[in-house]
Amino acid sequence: MANHIFILAAVMSIAGVFGGLINYYQMTQEREDDAALPRCIVMGIGAAFLVPVILFFVQSDLITEIRDDPSRLLIYTGFCLIVAIASRLVLTSTPKRILREAMAARTQVEDMQHELRIMQEELLPLLDTETEQETDLDDNAGPMEPEELDIAASKVLKTLGVGRHIYRSMAGLCREAGADETTIQKSLNVLVSRQLAGRLNTRKGIRWYLTEKGRRALDIMV
Repeated sequence: MANHIFILAAVMSIAGVFGGLINYYQMTQEREDDAALPRCIVMGIGAAFLVPVILFFVQSDLITEIRDDPSRLLIYTGFCLIVAIASRLVLTSTPKRILREAMAARTQVEDMQHELRIMQEELLPLLDTETEQETDLDDNAGPMEPEELDIAASKVLKTLGVGRHIYRSMAGLCREAGADETTIQKSLNVLVSRQLAGRLNTRKGIRWYLTEKGRRALDIMV
């Protein structure tokens, strides 16, 4: 009985070492790792010694059958070698898969946060337009004379205030104002500097909108 157990232990040890060596030479040596070989051998031996437990759970009599038929020791050795080789796949693929899934989830969260920020920026001017302001507490309620703007800027301001779209594209402004892009851009810069208009980076590109202060100035002009 003792000799039988000693033989099985020796078989598992040898199979574990051999399986660890196979795993080591199958690994891609992307960087120097002095502990790679000992780690592979230890993992192989540890996995090989789990074979009796696996056979017990599957209700196999292979261990006892080896005493009556020594040829079955070859089957047991091959089984230990397979488990030793598979140890690296089980112990390394799972952490890599978890890390890969975690990185993918992090990327999705970052994309959702970015889209949420864009939606928030798009909604803020709309909420500001639809919210009633208290004149005594509003910083934008100061006097605004239409004479402070030149003809081109006044025309762009009126163009921003008309139409069914709150966020206007450069092409649409040029078309409705009947001016080239350079002139419209200069006028928009003036309006933005005076807080009469705002610029927003949306998913469809840069859009321009009329601020609450710009709407008050537009009411005075009209």
